[in-house]
Amino acid sequence: MKAEPFEPLRTEDGSLTLVHPAFGESYSSRYGAWMQANELYLKLTQTHQHPSPRVLEVGFGLGVNFRATLENCLQRGVCLEYLSYEAFPVSREVLASVEMPLSVAARKVWARILEGWPAAPGGSLCQEGAWGRLEVRFEDVTQALFPNGWATAVYLDPFSPKVNPEPWQPGVLSKLFAAARGGARLATYSVAGGFRRTLAAAGFTVRKVPGIGKKAWTVAERPEA
Repeated sequence: MKAEPFEPLRTEDGSLTLVHPAFGESYSSRYGAWMQANELYLKLTQTHQHPSPRVLEVGFGLGVNFRATLENCLQRGVCLEYLSYEAFPVSREVLASVEMPLSVAARKVWARILEGWPAAPGGSLCQEGAWGRLEVRFEDVTQALFPNGWATAVYLDPFSPKVNPEPWQPGVLSKLFAAARGGARLATYSVAGGFRRTLAAAGFTVRKVPGIGKKAWTVAERPEA
């Protein structure tokens, strides 16, 4: 049986995202895929100002958050370490179909990543250069081992708890807390009360902040030791 195609969706800032055929949800906000990556994940975690960011991401998706973070780090001349987990990787062709407004330098890095993207799911992708390092692990985060005390920022960006509940479970959030350094911030689009209480139970200091449009976002911080 032929797989259903991904549906393209032009978001309000002009950038493209896709609607997943199985989950029925778009990878990024309809208000703006590029805006969401930059204004929410990058800036709410303060990664745009960090001198040596280490980002742990749940949900690599179409690589938009990575590309926004890479672009920022290249512009600032800082080295990026980026570790992402993706349980449902798309093909190289699907990744290549979603372009973002990148500089020449960022486009070259992204082109190399596309070249190295595995043809079949499984294992991991590792790419590094003068810009830094990207590792994408194609794993279920409920089973994954996160590096302890490693991340300066956490991007929690899987599909919603309604269609993809596993990454939002207490065990995963506790592992994310352990993976974060003191002062690290986690950003995500869900503001569900039960989810925020679970974040707080894991040890995070949690608050709601303005997002895109009328939607609020969650920012959680691991207190300094």
